[in-house]
Amino acid sequence: MNKNTTRLFFIDAIRAWAILMMLQGHFIDGLLDPIYRDNSNMVYSVWKYFRGITAPVFFTVSGFIFTYLLIKVPQTGLNNPRVQKGIKRGVQLIFIGYLLRLNLWGLFKGEIYSSFYFVDVLHCIGLSILSIIVIYLITSKSKKWLFPTLMLLATLVLFIFEPYYKTLDYSFLPQWLANYFTKSSGSVFTIIPWLGYTAFGSFVSILFSKNKEYKYLYTISIPLFAIIGLILIYFSSDFFLTLSRVTGVKLFSDIFFNNYLFIRLGDVLVVFSVFMLFRQFLTNRTGLRLGQSTLSIYVIHFIILYGSFTGLGLYAFFHHTLNPWISVTGAIAFMIVCSFLALKYEDRKTEIKAGANQLLNLLKLQLERFLIIGFSHVRTLSYQLFQLLGLIKN
Repeated sequence: MNKNTTRLFFIDAIRAWAILMMLQGHFIDGLLDPIYRDNSNMVYSVWKYFRGITAPVFFTVSGFIFTYLLIKVPQTGLNNPRVQKGIKRGVQLIFIGYLLRLNLWGLFKGEIYSSFYFVDVLHCIGLSILSIIVIYLITSKSKKWLFPTLMLLATLVLFIFEPYYKTLDYSFLPQWLANYFTKSSGSVFTIIPWLGYTAFGSFVSILFSKNKEYKYLYTISIPLFAIIGLILIYFSSDFFLTLSRVTGVKLFSDIFFNNYLFIRLGDVLVVFSVFMLFRQFLTNRTGLRLGQSTLSIYVIHFIILYGSFTGLGLYAFFHHTLNPWISVTGAIAFMIVCSFLALKYEDRKTEIKAGANQLLNLLKLQLERFLIIGFSHVRTLSYQLFQLLGLIKN
């Protein structure tokens, strides 16, 4: 393996860690009985804090890996083959996001449930990828510093103005579109501010790509990420409070009272620094494959836990009913099962897709045959009817 490929190992390892944390987080949060949700309990409090890290890490890594591949090729602008692949990927993620919330029983009744329009992780990551592509194309003929600058600026603007735009009324928009901006109707994630983490991952990726041959890249990056991360975690709130007192701007005090975005960004940087520090040990083939199979794992976990298509998932039978021991044991088993099924699917993805295509072609042929035969019968019956009515003579 060459040096450049090795540099991405820690990213795949982070993705694997993030997806596993998501699996256990969703399982325990969805099935643990509320009577055990005690914030004064140190174990639960630590678990809750780390669960909150998962989504920011996942969004950041998604922006990192996509942009790294986007700018890796020599072609630029629309000539970059990664642009077309990225557009396809972004649309695919949004489509799958909606597909997973489709209920077949509702379709049989001619009804689409409101939950179908809820926006979740896949919608936001897909739209974030498309946003990165748009900014990349706009800046492709400009100075090279403009692309990363806009990515960082997007993060800062989205994070700083979050107290303002989260209070806006989006009722003038169609409900399906409003769900991308507000959680008031049931969306789990919204494009703002979560695009900010993806944009930040894109910014970091550009820095890494431009300095990938630098001998002391990790020697400098590891402590730098850790220090900036810890500063954001422990001092960013006080910084905004001070800004508020000095400037009298209420926006800064609003950030102080709910400073989760910058604190979580600090968590992301610390996670990056830890994985970079141990990057030489993060070469387990299965672990790296998990990091490369996050979409398959996500889809499988959604079907098993939330019952996509049928509504018959673990959530329907055990929602907020389990005790801690069963929840933890079940979460471990859940991670193993989802990972196993995803890797098996990845191993046979080509065969499965080929089989699915054959099935679709067979259904298409049967449908065409049915239509041809049906048309023939309709034509014969119509001819006989016209004869009876005397409109056609023998």
